[in-house]
Amino acid sequence: MFASPLFQDNRKLGVDVVIYSTTKHIDGQGRCLGGVICGTREFIRKTVEPYLKHTGAAMSPFNAWVMLKGLETLHLRVNAQADTALAIAQGLEGETGVARVLYPHLDSHPQAMLARTQMQKGGTVIAIELEGGRDAAFRFLNALEIITISNNLGDAKSIITHPATTTHQRLPEDQKQHLGITSGLVRLSVGLEDVNDLLRDLKHALGAAHAAN
Repeated sequence: MFASPLFQDNRKLGVDVVIYSTTKHIDGQGRCLGGVICGTREFIRKTVEPYLKHTGAAMSPFNAWVMLKGLETLHLRVNAQADTALAIAQGLEGETGVARVLYPHLDSHPQAMLARTQMQKGGTVIAIELEGGRDAAFRFLNALEIITISNNLGDAKSIITHPATTTHQRLPEDQKQHLGITSGLVRLSVGLEDVNDLLRDLKHALGAAHAAN
């Protein structure tokens, strides 16, 4: 769901330890790799610190500075991205060539009620399953003009990828099917571009993907 620290307070859900990939929304511009572990003082001092000291898994000072600067605009960026993501998800449902749209705060999502209970907003990532499988998905991706093809997410710019051949390519086919990672599925990480520009770009690409059928 990629709720980020803004939209879900895991402590209220009874979670003892939270791990964030700061590479995503906290950096927000695809500049640095990093992560943070949040827990009780006792857990951090007695469990995390000895592990880090023995393995050397420490963030560089520069990366830490970048992440801290990213936190200054996290609220503005991610709230705007989540609002745009919901509008895009709603705008793509029912479009020709779209088999389904998956977004936690869509009414059509099977766990929408649970997501709304736990998350203030639906996050910045949308999954779109296209009719026509891999060929249609590739035509769709190649027709995009604003949205960039990349495997990252949580960036200030909109990014899209084809999980079946990138992030999840090594999974056996039966596991992909079990997880819903079909050959027609694409993952869209919504950025800070104008919502109308993004919708036009996506609908233009859908037209290009569908026209070849």
